[in-house]
Amino acid sequence: MKKSHKYIFVVGGVMSGVGKGVTTSSIGMLLQSCGYKVNIVKVDPYLNVDAGTMNPTEHGEVFVLDSGLETDQDMGNYERFLNRDISSNCYMTSGMVYKSVIEKERSLGYGGKCVEAIPDIRDEIIKRFNFAGDKAHSDISIIEIGGTVGDYQNIMFIEAARVMKIRNPKDVIFIMVSYLPVPGKLGEMKSKPTQNAMRMLNSYGVQADVLIARSEVGMDDKRREKIAISCSIPKDYVISAPDVDVIYEVAENFEKGNLSKIILNLISLPKKPLDLTPWKNFISKVKNVKKEVKIAVVGKYFDTGDFTLSDAYLSVIEAVKFSAYHSGAKAKLTWLNSKEFEKDSSKLNSLKNFDGIIVPGGFGETGIEGKLSAIKFARENKIPYFGLCYGMQLMVIEYARNVLGWKDANTSEITKKSDHLVIDIMPDQEKKLLEKDFGGSMRLGAYPAVLKKGTVAFASYDIDKISERHRHRYEVNQEFIKDLENAGLVFSGTSPDGKLMEIAELPKSKHPFFLGTQFHPEFRARPLSPHPLFSAFIKAALKK
Repeated sequence: MKKSHKYIFVVGGVMSGVGKGVTTSSIGMLLQSCGYKVNIVKVDPYLNVDAGTMNPTEHGEVFVLDSGLETDQDMGNYERFLNRDISSNCYMTSGMVYKSVIEKERSLGYGGKCVEAIPDIRDEIIKRFNFAGDKAHSDISIIEIGGTVGDYQNIMFIEAARVMKIRNPKDVIFIMVSYLPVPGKLGEMKSKPTQNAMRMLNSYGVQADVLIARSEVGMDDKRREKIAISCSIPKDYVISAPDVDVIYEVAENFEKGNLSKIILNLISLPKKPLDLTPWKNFISKVKNVKKEVKIAVVGKYFDTGDFTLSDAYLSVIEAVKFSAYHSGAKAKLTWLNSKEFEKDSSKLNSLKNFDGIIVPGGFGETGIEGKLSAIKFARENKIPYFGLCYGMQLMVIEYARNVLGWKDANTSEITKKSDHLVIDIMPDQEKKLLEKDFGGSMRLGAYPAVLKKGTVAFASYDIDKISERHRHRYEVNQEFIKDLENAGLVFSGTSPDGKLMEIAELPKSKHPFFLGTQFHPEFRARPLSPHPLFSAFIKAALKK
């Protein structure tokens, strides 16, 4: 460890989903707004080597970095709060760590010594923490340890942080994010679960320096004092974090408790002037919207038991909101399961109630016919439509079936038995699938594209060369491109060599907005800089 570098570890207590990611992001925003160089690291305790093979309904969205690394959705929050790209060095899983240690052992990297969790796994984790900070050339590393205190899976990461604290006590601090429930029948905020979580953290040899107290409502002074005494934390270092309507308000709320000053004092760095002006202006836009735009998201990753989970499309949701806010409107999103359209086609008429329709990314056959029906309805009824990745591929299939009359048009992901596989597997991907090489093997990360002048895409970006993030194995089949173009479909964005179709659209003369992208524009949408394609879509939706 470099003695000049500072480390802030964020851990969770009581339950998952308490808001560690937003807390970590907000701390990063505060310290960056104070003029410090910050990098944020996410630790996922899963044995998966990356997030790419995780079920989005269970784990949430897979967020793709420029490098192509498939990561947890919190990495998207980090980029949105810091308003910049983040390196793949800032993401790690237990799988990555163990894989690295085992590969080193297999190549005699340990010189024939016994390889053990302590010290070898622990030291590999510490090495990665240090490396991430070095590569980012940052002053401060903020490291979110996934899971909850008491989980067996994340013990080794907390142990690594504990050792770093022992070695450099003035350069390492711990922040616990814990939940204080207010049971409806009792009507009283309960602190005992947080006290127990703190004792569990203490049993690992770690004492939190700051406690972020998450709850539905603000914490009163009596509870703050009680928690401070029972958790051995100064009263002023117990920060109330009530629910907010806009997550980007969290940092400003933290500052009401002087959090940036507290943290900088703890890590022995001077307090600098804090400038949150851009964020305050954004929040002001959010709170002063006058209009509403109704957007239907037609997907399939919603069902989890009796609950609806929208986290599978988190970046899409945020991208829509950013563009709507900058257009002076609030986006009202409705989740429509495409399988319902397959059961009852009359439900398609409900799409007339929306100003715009999005079909986001996905995989597989489930719900595909329902999505195709929704796309056809949007095209024929002139409802603004935006297709993302699979949403673009299905848009091409729908056009081939219902405009060119190729009723068997399909994607080879679903069937090989068709004379019109307008979407086909990329040549280099076919071998990977045959060899069952699924993990981290798609076309991933940032790739350049060239835009055609005079198109909706070009007008949206107002430049002719772009770079966007991808995550797919299938592409528009070159064999059918001319037929599709002759029938009126425009491929307005292609790879520089012209072989891969990156954007498909209909001209404005035929449709107010009917456009799909092979890439995922949502990954580049930020609160302070909304994505141009989402903004064009929202403007078209507002006109409707």
